[in-house]
Amino acid sequence: MERVWDFFENINELAYASDMDSYEIVYMNRKTLETYGISHIDELRGRKCYEVFYGNGFPCAMCSNEELPEGEFVEKKYFNPALNKHFLIMATMAKENGRHLRFELAIDISKNENARKTLGRHKDLEACVNEGIKRAACELNPDRSIDIILEFLGKGLNGERSYIFEKNSSGGDDNTYEWVAAGITPEKDNLQNVPPEVCANWYRCFNENQNIMFDDIEKMRYDDPLQYENLKSQNIHSIVVVPLYDDNHLIGFYGIDNPPKQEVEDALNMLQIVGYFISSTLKRRNMMNQLRELSLHDQLTTLGNRHALEEYISSIESDTSIGIVYCDITGLKRMNDTMGHKMGDELICRASESLKCAFGEYGLFRIGGDELLAICAGIDGDTLQNRIELLRKKSVENSVNLAIGSALEEKFENNLQKIMSKAEKLMYQEKNEYYRTIGIDGRR
Repeated sequence: MERVWDFFENINELAYASDMDSYEIVYMNRKTLETYGISHIDELRGRKCYEVFYGNGFPCAMCSNEELPEGEFVEKKYFNPALNKHFLIMATMAKENGRHLRFELAIDISKNENARKTLGRHKDLEACVNEGIKRAACELNPDRSIDIILEFLGKGLNGERSYIFEKNSSGGDDNTYEWVAAGITPEKDNLQNVPPEVCANWYRCFNENQNIMFDDIEKMRYDDPLQYENLKSQNIHSIVVVPLYDDNHLIGFYGIDNPPKQEVEDALNMLQIVGYFISSTLKRRNMMNQLRELSLHDQLTTLGNRHALEEYISSIESDTSIGIVYCDITGLKRMNDTMGHKMGDELICRASESLKCAFGEYGLFRIGGDELLAICAGIDGDTLQNRIELLRKKSVENSVNLAIGSALEEKFENNLQKIMSKAEKLMYQEKNEYYRTIGIDGRR
């Protein structure tokens, strides 16, 4: 057999042999000795194959000695935990001096196996993300769609937090959506209007078509100290972030915190794939919000309309005090008839501005051509009267004459019509007194 051993001595794969009855090692080639840190075969006298190769104290449960054919190789794949490698094992039985020997050639295939696992992992991630997009796309509510896809991304990428930041009108960044894993502290409320300088370096990268990917944020400590401190305070140690666009306009970014180090590249790939879906969903949300605003507001004055009035009323608790101020723009018809509707529209706008100045923090509505309404939940009598006096002052300054009626109830009790009727009656009394004083028939 020595000639056979000589053939395998200098190959770059592991070759070894053991006695099939006693399990004692009888041969190891140079590569095997080096791999196991053994300087000479003599060190192995009396040592068992299962002890040396696998660190076991007894024969391997997978041992196939009984099945090995003589002179014919049998192949199988095996992961060796002692070496942390995958091998293709080629085994056969040979006879020497009356002994039955198990001879094996072990070929390291770890790279192929790891590549296969990586590919499998990538396919699993793609399947997970596709399922998330499918479910999110079925939601009519864009906010719900985004919540769903962030959850799928966070769980699929083994992250602790996934989120969206959107650039606000002041130049800062708002954390608008967030998913967090179980046991992780939410950060959304703490990350509103983040100063522009914190994310400035990221936006520079985005403008240069670069993404943010760190398997260890210590690597950004000196190059981006402000962002480093921001992330460190949130217990972030790895991060992947990609930009979000609306028609080529950079509107923010989204990302995932603390994915495993070995998965940051997968995370980057998945975030890039899903980025377009999230951007389009944000665009859909904005369009729906605009349509909703249009459906709830008077286009001329931006005050709420009757739909907005119903929605506002539904939010008031029955035991809350409520004050109603009912206004009529006197002289509007005369203005329209004599000077044109454009001048009439300007009069309406000046009246609505007067109402906004006096009651801006309350519910303001235009419920007719010349009728404006302020509904003040939680107001007291003194405050209501002071605001009415301010309204009269502002209307004079804006060259508007308003007939005003008001009513106050300590408890709303879902009785809007009753309270409105009181205010409306007083408004008409004031309106009629105005026309009587100036000597004009109100009907004209």
